[in-house]
Amino acid sequence: MAPELKRTVISKDKPAIVKGEPGICGFPCTIRAEKSGKGSVTVKIASECKQIQRLSACLTEISLKELFMPLTRNPVYMAAEKSGCHSACVIPAAILKAVEVALEMALPKEVRVTFINEDDSSVRSAD
Repeated sequence: MAPELKRTVISKDKPAIVKGEPGICGFPCTIRAEKSGKGSVTVKIASECKQIQRLSACLTEISLKELFMPLTRNPVYMAAEKSGCHSACVIPAAILKAVEVALEMALPKEVRVTFINEDDSSVRSAD
């Protein structure tokens, strides 16, 4: 299977563990999402980032209902705002991805944001 199509397989009884590499801030984090009951997941986050540590303290469990709440009412993004996370921080999205996988609502697949050189001739215009 081509590397770009390869998916990680997670057993139903195993937690979803995600490593988040947020970028220039230099504070990677590890997110562990584990099914704790029907329709809920416990979340544990390890990071040296003070904002992510505060976020972790606010988020200990996420329900299926909360997972699909709109951005403006989503408890992960509300806790991220309360914790002082930068609005472009990718960790809140990584938390939601881990919870989706733990609840078997999504398959584990790497997500990436990549900056490209505009002078690269292989890059197509978005216009």
